[in-house]
Amino acid sequence: MAESKSGLRKPVFTKIEQLRPGTSGHTLTVKVVSSKMVLQKGRPDGPQVRQMRIAECLVGDETGMIIFTARNDQVDLMKEGSTVVLRNAKIDMFKGSMRLAVDKWGRVEVTEPASFSVKEDSNLSLVEYELVNVVEE
Repeated sequence: MAESKSGLRKPVFTKIEQLRPGTSGHTLTVKVVSSKMVLQKGRPDGPQVRQMRIAECLVGDETGMIIFTARNDQVDLMKEGSTVVLRNAKIDMFKGSMRLAVDKWGRVEVTEPASFSVKEDSNLSLVEYELVNVVEE
């Protein structure tokens, strides 16, 4: 029998300029430029009241910027000026523009400050995409 190697794959880091609509599985190192709470509500869910929090955070690297949608515990990690690693991030489409998000299959972790400076003149969330159905004949 062939011996299978079940070691972890080394993550392939993506740059923001390489992100495309409808893609997922990205690992990025980004700096948090700004963070703004857009939704905060408590909902009675069983014995304890659970908080539902969503923040829109502008994150970027040396190739560009994009809006990252942080949910619940992720909001606390997205402090302005901190550097975070987003693992298994995906691109969500919101009103025709790209948003970066990490669901329950991914991870957001704070890391040591990065040496790059954010390229602020290239915001991918400002680019509007239109859904076009292609019919092959």
